[in-house]
Amino acid sequence: MTAADLAQVMHQGSPLDHDALADTLYLGVDLSLPWLGRKLLWHTFRKTFHADPDTSALRGWNVRMKQTGIDGDAVPMVDRRGRPRTFGHYRVRSTVGETFPAGWSGADFLDYTDAGNLRLDPARVGQTPLVAVNPGSSDLLLGWEVVRVAGRRLNLPLYWALRLQGPLDDVVTAPR
Repeated sequence: MTAADLAQVMHQGSPLDHDALADTLYLGVDLSLPWLGRKLLWHTFRKTFHADPDTSALRGWNVRMKQTGIDGDAVPMVDRRGRPRTFGHYRVRSTVGETFPAGWSGADFLDYTDAGNLRLDPARVGQTPLVAVNPGSSDLLLGWEVVRVAGRRLNLPLYWALRLQGPLDDVVTAPR
């Protein structure tokens, strides 16, 4: 699909079912980076969603994955202690009262700006819209990269899909 096709899916997407997302793992697949970008960064990643009982917030984090391909084994990269390498913590937030680029007016976004990320984490500027592709199903989600810089949201023509993998197996605390 082209960026224009993916933007159309974003505009037609359905709101997230927060209860269905609670305590799940998703395999993420980049849909728009050029070949070299995928080689330098990644093609697949993991996103998690956790219903935090302490804050009542739906939050999550990204996990770096060994690059085994879309249909390969989903194996997280681990640190020296054997823990998954996580980054880019976020909170699922409502778009009520918010304005997004390109006239997007969906219901939910992932807010990385106030989720406990370290100052040097580049994800810290993200405010990423996220929709369910199929109404009534949380099996396939579509995300679109939007960043907040100097108080303005900027549209990046970068999209990724999330495919449900299963239940969350470990809760990670934000770095700060």
